[in-house]
Amino acid sequence: MKVHIEDLVQTRLPTKHGEFILHYFSNTLDDKEHMALVKGDVVHQENVPVRIHSECFTGDVLGSRRCDCGEQLAMAMQYIDDFGCGVLVYLRQEGRGIGLLKKLQAYNLQDQGMDTVDANIHLGYLADEREYTIAGLILESLQLQSIKLMTNNPEKISALTDLGINVTGRIPVESVAHDDNVDYLKTKAQKMSHLLFK
Repeated sequence: MKVHIEDLVQTRLPTKHGEFILHYFSNTLDDKEHMALVKGDVVHQENVPVRIHSECFTGDVLGSRRCDCGEQLAMAMQYIDDFGCGVLVYLRQEGRGIGLLKKLQAYNLQDQGMDTVDANIHLGYLADEREYTIAGLILESLQLQSIKLMTNNPEKISALTDLGINVTGRIPVESVAHDDNVDYLKTKAQKMSHLLFK
């Protein structure tokens, strides 16, 4: 099935990390509200800084210290504002695609000694259930010529490249490790090949 998206609304969004245009996309793949924050003129531009950020209610909204998601979101928005141009695609795929309920259940398993990968697998899921078709279509609709992806995850680069996105480089997005997230970050590096602690 071919997936279609539509850029239904664009509105000015002033934030503590600068002013953006927020785009709201509908799609034929799921009923979720995927969005993009855009700064500057990105149409036909090359090497545009882009962050593909998957929703993390606990980190993005509540400021959870169990992960690095909220910090990465803030760092990406600030980087784009400082650069003067860029895109942050916000995908509604909570908990690496398993949803909020299962993510919270995975938290409890982690408190019992499992790491983030083993907890997901114990619940019957893959370590990472995310997919990036919508992100690729959003970037195509914004008509970027090429991008530099803000990520520590090489799988994300491969996924976008497979979707036909011209990824010319990577911008690291590394938050500070502390007692509440260091094991989580080590698991991402050791079991998911994230480019951390290099």
